Amino acid sequence: MELDLSTDELLSTTRAVRKRLDLEREVPLEVVRECIELAVQAPSGSNRQGWHWVVVTDAERKRGLGELYRKSFERYAASKYFPGNQAGSGSPEDAARQRIASSATYLAEKMGEVPTLLVPCIEGRVDGASGAQSASHWSSLFPAVWSFCLAARSRGLGTAWTTLHLSYEREAADILGIPYDTVSQGALLPVAYTKGTDFKPAARTDLDRIVHIGGW
Repeated sequence: MELDLSTDELLSTTRAVRKRLDLEREVPLEVVRECIELAVQAPSGSNRQGWHWVVVTDAERKRGLGELYRKSFERYAASKYFPGNQAGSGSPEDAARQRIASSATYLAEKMGEVPTLLVPCIEGRVDGASGAQSASHWSSLFPAVWSFCLAARSRGLGTAWTTLHLSYEREAADILGIPYDTVSQGALLPVAYTKGTDFKPAARTDLDRIVHIGGW
């Protein structure tokens, strides 16, 4: 299935999908491979193409990753940074924060039940590295990951870019057989068909507040 979306529609309606993930419908491996094939057309530094893509469908491994994600989420949900813990004012922005909190909580409970989990990785590690080194390292992976999300959306699949499991990256590496000392995990993406395909652009900050012409 390919959705009839213009380029602008694809770019503006590829959302973080949580509650609308269809947990009952299997995602064919060939569809995931199609999305990865498109994703690796993204640029990588010096054309090294050091990315790796761990596609997880085994129930036991998914449960293991889901448990790591849930443990990390519990700490996040208890912090002042969690949208659900920020003081309510009754404003539209506050209502949006509460929706995000509810959606995030749902995903934390269901992560291990999503039909397919994807862990994009890249060769090398930059633990404790400079900002420049870190930016160079991840810029060779993240454009490809977002391209995967766009390709998935065009095929009726939903994704959500999450990183909470990285608090337990070594444990996740043990579950998946990833060589932790030489390969970095960049994210954990749930991948599933969506309940309905009608997603809308999100509210965003006015450009005049964030665009700086000629300098800050």
